[in-house]
Amino acid sequence: MGVLGTYIWLVLLYTCSCQYTYPVDDTPGLGRVFNGIGAISGGGATSKLLVGYPQQQRDEIMDFLFTPNFGASLHIFKVEIGGDAQSSEGTEATHMRSPDDQNYNRGYEWWMMKEAKKRNPDIKLYGLPWGFPGWLEDPIASVYGQPERTAQYIANWVIGAKKYHNLTIDYIGCWNEYLYNTTYIKTLRKVLDSNGLQDTLIVAADYFKWDDFANDILNDPELDKAVYAMGVHYPHTNSTPLAQKMGKPLWASEDTSDRGVANWNRNYVNGYMTSTIVWSIVCSWYPMLPHFVSALMLANEPWSGHYELYDFLWLAAHTGQFTKPGWIYLKHGYGVGNLVKGGSYVSLVSPDKKDLTIIVEKMHQEDGPADIGMETITFHIQGTFAHITQLNCWKTFLSSYPGDYQNFMKEFPIQVVNGIFNLTIYPATTFTLTTLTTGNKGEHPKPPDSAPFPLSYTEDFEKYEEGEEPYYLAPQTGSFEVKDVGGAHGKVMRQMTLQRPVTWCQADYVEMGVAVVQTDSDSDVIECDIRVESGAHASKGAFIAARLDQGGCWLTEARGVFFFIFPQSNIFMVTTGADMQTVLASGRMLVDLEWNTVSLNLVDTQAVGFINGNMMFNITVPSDIKYGMAAVGSGSYGYADFDNLKIAVPFM
Repeated sequence: MGVLGTYIWLVLLYTCSCQYTYPVDDTPGLGRVFNGIGAISGGGATSKLLVGYPQQQRDEIMDFLFTPNFGASLHIFKVEIGGDAQSSEGTEATHMRSPDDQNYNRGYEWWMMKEAKKRNPDIKLYGLPWGFPGWLEDPIASVYGQPERTAQYIANWVIGAKKYHNLTIDYIGCWNEYLYNTTYIKTLRKVLDSNGLQDTLIVAADYFKWDDFANDILNDPELDKAVYAMGVHYPHTNSTPLAQKMGKPLWASEDTSDRGVANWNRNYVNGYMTSTIVWSIVCSWYPMLPHFVSALMLANEPWSGHYELYDFLWLAAHTGQFTKPGWIYLKHGYGVGNLVKGGSYVSLVSPDKKDLTIIVEKMHQEDGPADIGMETITFHIQGTFAHITQLNCWKTFLSSYPGDYQNFMKEFPIQVVNGIFNLTIYPATTFTLTTLTTGNKGEHPKPPDSAPFPLSYTEDFEKYEEGEEPYYLAPQTGSFEVKDVGGAHGKVMRQMTLQRPVTWCQADYVEMGVAVVQTDSDSDVIECDIRVESGAHASKGAFIAARLDQGGCWLTEARGVFFFIFPQSNIFMVTTGADMQTVLASGRMLVDLEWNTVSLNLVDTQAVGFINGNMMFNITVPSDIKYGMAAVGSGSYGYADFDNLKIAVPFM
């Protein structure tokens, strides 16, 4: 071959290995219909602290999430149907605490859905329960034992959304990450239809596997008819050949938010999933609760108004701003595929074939290829869009140095010559190339600076409407609402859950209501007026607590200093856990009034407790109980009232 021939051959080999032509062509037909990208509020109480934000910052946060061509521009908003059950970081209130109780103003998901619809009337709404109120439990088959009753409970939520909030629920699920029941799914479809809710479609089974459910659908025509889309959680970008043959939309109905556009692209490239919904939409829970932080943005300081936009929000914008549900993917190999050196690309066209969007990404993933490298890509556009001469370009680059980040930057248009253009893309980069001209990186004034929780916090609950949840108290079990009891106390906070819910995780087995506040002090004073009345629905007691080291589903394992009172038996108890197994002190209450002022003062390892100004104990607590959350709660499920809560630095 000779030296020159060898050199030419090496150059050609290098060129072929480093540059590849990717077709974008609708001539062979189109792929699947795109159903949209979305995010989840719930699973659980993930938006708890958001509702307490100042109005200006609250509106700004909503804009970044929902306003078209401003921020993420989400297409689907999925919310928890509360069941008074712990579902990760807290509980969300049920709309039916008994068969005769219906209240469609509890909680904050109604408010969030209305804010989403106000900004984007076309956004799709999706409801899913994590847990259920205890009255729905059947000893044989959990909530599936009486499927008509459970299905009507869900239908009532959909009806209530429309009747009281003018919200149309587009999609409904069965039970988050619990084994599904085919009889229940078919019954749910019948009950929705009988209530005039034919347009509310079922996405099932919100579990982790494809083929078991696919086989059930394949062998049951009624089930096949009942289910609109198959939804799986955390599919790692893959479905199965059987699922792909079912002729139904495949959804990642819950996925991780920290992989951004990589999942939204690759879920379709690898798994033919036409919708990806990430958990969670906003991190609005205390840092000591589980899974902090996993969200598109951070908003957990209502006292300061501070919030932060995460990179994932702008990665969502690469898809959210330049597509809509109803757009159509091109076929694999003709506009959809993996890149030679890692990453992926997808192409979507508008239903009228007037617009084209191409999303190209080289984002790193824990379970993705490790050898992602820079490459120069050649795209060849053919078919309907062969005539275009330029594409608008948006770019995000996630540098190792935060100051070098380029989040959702508008670049110069890409020139297209005879349908061909080149694009050089580096790792940790995403491009959107589109005929649309509507993209926009929305801006609001810089949010207030971050600030610690107030050193002195008081709450008398008078500013709330009856039935509201107090802003800063985050229920971990049970449910807490403001009630007007009249007299000197006026409005108080009451623990409302009367029986253990149908659980999603172990926390509800503490068999009591618990609400927490995370302070920023390692010394604690907590004081509260407490009333525990007699009667069938009353709690056995109540407590205040400090230095709880954990919550969420691990509440049963939480350590801290718990100060229980049991007025009916006239005793108090100090323990290191909600299970009351390790007792540090106990005795007679001495004074027993209708309302008892209970206070707990901790400095280092010294703890002093008072009831109505009378010292009940002065003890040393274990040295490993150093820091954590303050809490109030009921001594069992049942009513207990709380007023004039104070959390402050110590006075001894």
